[in-house]
Amino acid sequence: MKQIATAIGGWVRNALIFFAVSTIMAVLLLKFMPVYFTPLMFIRCVEQVGHGHLPHISHSWVPIDSISRHVPQAVMASEDNLFLKHNGFDFEQIYKARLEAMKGGRERGASTISQQTAKNVFLWPGHNWLRKGLEAYFTLLIEKVWGKKRIMEVYLNSIEMGDGIYGIEAVARLNFGKHASQLSKRQAALVAVTLPNPLKRDSAHPTPYLIKRRDQVVTLMDKIERFDKPEAQTDTKKARSSTKKSSKKKKKKR
Repeated sequence: MKQIATAIGGWVRNALIFFAVSTIMAVLLLKFMPVYFTPLMFIRCVEQVGHGHLPHISHSWVPIDSISRHVPQAVMASEDNLFLKHNGFDFEQIYKARLEAMKGGRERGASTISQQTAKNVFLWPGHNWLRKGLEAYFTLLIEKVWGKKRIMEVYLNSIEMGDGIYGIEAVARLNFGKHASQLSKRQAALVAVTLPNPLKRDSAHPTPYLIKRRDQVVTLMDKIERFDKPEAQTDTKKARSSTKKSSKKKKKKR
């Protein structure tokens, strides 16, 4: 009996080590490599076949510098106002969503852009505790390894934006006849408000509700922190820090 317990313990330990090493390596690799395919894309293809249709995917990876500056601002305004400030989780929104659900209100998601990115790239759709736990694990990893700019880049390139449409470049071409770099402020906001339910909300044919939400997001875009601002602040802080260090060294030499 003791030998069996020891063998099981060794197997579990090895499995955990393999899981940790393989997932960390995957996150490190995708820090630099484009994400061309996700689990959700595979699931949607299977669903399309199940409904008697040929599987179709519209997806084109573009670097963040080739995406209109309005797009990150729009998705933050619509999906995650505190993206630049939190460490992957917005606990206040999670608490509010739980409270509303307990009071019998409409159950709504409180996932941040970081959590959605972790789910889209590494996991499958669902609400069970195992998937939620893995989502939290991958969220912490990408926050630590990728940083905000890379998370946003992967998010905008992998998120589902329509039936068989993935990423901002694909939706820009199909719904607006232009590249992602050319999207206007209002077009970016319109795409952003479809993200909670991209299979039912169509940015090419917006309903009055979507137009109303778009206008709300456009207004909010100017009120939240700019996506490119924190990096400039970080560079400034680094420059100031290095200046202070060099001045201290000069004083010591004197």
